Amino acid sequence: MKIKLMLLTIVFGLGSVFANPLAKKRILVYTKNGKGYVHKNIPFSVEAWKKIGEANNLIVDVSDDPAVMTTENLAKYSCLVFSNTCNDIFDTEEQKQALVDYIHAGGAFVGVHSASDSEKDWPWFATLVGGRFKRHPAFQSFEIKVIDKNHPSTSMLGETWRKEDECYYMNEFNPNTHVLLAADMRTVIDSEKEVYPGRTFGDYLPLAWCHEFEGGRVFYTALGHDSKDYVDPVFIQHLTGGLLWALGENPKESHSKKRIKSK
Repeated sequence: MKIKLMLLTIVFGLGSVFANPLAKKRILVYTKNGKGYVHKNIPFSVEAWKKIGEANNLIVDVSDDPAVMTTENLAKYSCLVFSNTCNDIFDTEEQKQALVDYIHAGGAFVGVHSASDSEKDWPWFATLVGGRFKRHPAFQSFEIKVIDKNHPSTSMLGETWRKEDECYYMNEFNPNTHVLLAADMRTVIDSEKEVYPGRTFGDYLPLAWCHEFEGGRVFYTALGHDSKDYVDPVFIQHLTGGLLWALGENPKESHSKKRIKSK
């Protein structure tokens, strides 16, 4: 246990080496879940994001209240992290439009795990995230192929990553994403996988990606079902790298500054 705590301290601290240009920026961790399944991992993910923020000199706000989704409020944030949101996560069309405006003004977005199962009837949101959750087989150990070993969210990995998780099967993929990780479907046990995804994606089904979208920067990972992931040093590095990429090592003019100039 002492060794694991020491590793986590090192992992959280390493991010700060790269994060000095990002000091004093503010991120919003949003965890709203609509009617339906709610992940038990949410409080653990929140604690992980708080520690990531502390290690990288970022101010972290947390909310599950859709009322935070206003143009004025979102202007405070350099990145929105939708951490295991699911189902209907907005109450009004105005809240949805605030998110659209935020992205169009250069805001950053990070989606984790069931974020892709949010707002099922909103096509724009699926395009923002990069895909939409369809289903998953049983929680199991499977092999993940590292597609891009140079991205900050994957640079700590080797050629492959053996992990226990839910292997998310996605559809409605945005073809403009840059795939970072993919499930090796030959290692996934699922009697129905020939029905979907079948051979649509060959042997490798995308699990994590990044892209620039309508003015903003987006990182998404389908991983992170288990509460234990949020104290795992490797997974923490994966999340930290994705966040830092979304924010940018040399960030664009902040979203809030753009708001001020537009007035």
